Amino acid sequence: MLNRRRFMAVSGAAALATPALAQGAGSRVLKFIPQADLTVLDPVWTTAYVTRNHGLAVFDTLYGLDARFRAQPQMVSGHVVENEGKEWRLTLRPGLKFHDGTPVLARDCVASIARWGKRDAMGQTLMSYTDELSAPDDTTIRFRLKKPFALLPDALGKVGSSICAIMPERLAKTDAFTQVTEMVGSGPFRFKADERIVGARVVYERFDGYVPREGGEPQWTSGPKRAYVDRVEWTIIPDQATAASAMQTGEMDWWEQPQADLVPTLSGLTTRINDPTGLIGTLRMNQLLPPFDNPAIRKVLLKVVQQTDFMQAVTGDDPKLIYTPVGYFCPKLPMANDAGLEALTAKRDFAAAKKELAAAGYNGEKVVLMGASDFPTLKALADVAADMLTRTGFNVDYQVMDWGTVVQRRAKKDPISQGGWNAFCTFWAGLDQASPAVSSFLRGNGQSAAIGWPTSERIEALRAQWLDAPGLGEQKTIAAEIQKQAFTDLPYLPLGQYFVQTSFKPSLTGVLEGVPVFWNVKKG
Repeated sequence: MLNRRRFMAVSGAAALATPALAQGAGSRVLKFIPQADLTVLDPVWTTAYVTRNHGLAVFDTLYGLDARFRAQPQMVSGHVVENEGKEWRLTLRPGLKFHDGTPVLARDCVASIARWGKRDAMGQTLMSYTDELSAPDDTTIRFRLKKPFALLPDALGKVGSSICAIMPERLAKTDAFTQVTEMVGSGPFRFKADERIVGARVVYERFDGYVPREGGEPQWTSGPKRAYVDRVEWTIIPDQATAASAMQTGEMDWWEQPQADLVPTLSGLTTRINDPTGLIGTLRMNQLLPPFDNPAIRKVLLKVVQQTDFMQAVTGDDPKLIYTPVGYFCPKLPMANDAGLEALTAKRDFAAAKKELAAAGYNGEKVVLMGASDFPTLKALADVAADMLTRTGFNVDYQVMDWGTVVQRRAKKDPISQGGWNAFCTFWAGLDQASPAVSSFLRGNGQSAAIGWPTSERIEALRAQWLDAPGLGEQKTIAAEIQKQAFTDLPYLPLGQYFVQTSFKPSLTGVLEGVPVFWNVKKG
């Protein structure tokens, strides 16, 4: 493997165009600038979207998501539901292969589902409904449920993190809290481990053995996944001005997330909002450690948070790119409601917050806030958060590191003296906050919850009621109760919504709406 420092120093700007010289002049190579470096390969182990995007290229899923947010069969040809909704039999379609040439069998899928079900919020829910998950033969996946769970296809086909990536049984039997690093996928692209340069480059090649499903229209992650390019090369360019220059000179084909203030410089390129649900900013607190193990201390932040400050730091002053106030569900989707939003819209009062902080028992403990140096939008959130916490009276230790390090470190439950942390900022796609079923940060199941590990018996009880609700009206009522409770327990602090733009050459056709995927894309 090439040394990263030598690669960057010797190649310089030419490094943007050097990979794949052996591919020949007629090679179809898609050159992509991702949002951040790919430091974790396992799309089950982390919720980082850069790993999710990698996972969608390398692994297939049993169901996909269409443009109307409906689950559609992907690796399965279909399913049969019997016993009053308590038995599901999913049938794999023919021709499915892993990248090592072995066939995809039902037992591979069962092991993959079981591993994912230990980490993902919706996966945990599905498994809690499941009495038995088995593979009675090579093509049949059978769920025997304790009670009906109509969202089963939605869970297995969810596009948000973490995806239910189908991998070989031997890899899927890896402990869910240990990273899988060997990438033997089931999707349309093969990961080229021998060409990966951490911090600089990631490479994928079209997998000739992949069989797209027949019929349907490619939408989001559903329909036929036809790879029209031979290679996809990710070039990691943390400096936004350098990335903009690479797009302007034609060295790169597609920039996943250009910074808002640089978009006007990208003349002649196609720039659009790909995901109508946007991204929702969050300040996640470690509730296993002081001071944020104290709910009264967490609630002090409701007196000072100004969502527009966070969103303008990310996007600038363009009002079309931001939406506030935002509660605990994605605006304009069915579960969005106004319950408790007065906590975000009342007058901000730092003096009162300081008094409440002292009264709540804060004793000046150091608060380690992690910021991402190489991820401009996350760095902007963390900068505003550091200022907000400091002005509120917290003893802030603001530590800036690359996003990959944040992703690794945030999984640690260790005390501060042993490299632990207290808070960090991140974004969730609106679809990942669409409902109580999918929202990882809205769980209150303690040590089994997502990073931050909040405990709220009331939120968990309401979530269970929502899952069993017989109709949309009842679901909306319960969602409002969940939001009220969330403003009391504060599993995280919502920071507002913004709409991310993506930019690519006009000669690039077939770029699908939704998340970044590389099938269906053609280079003109």
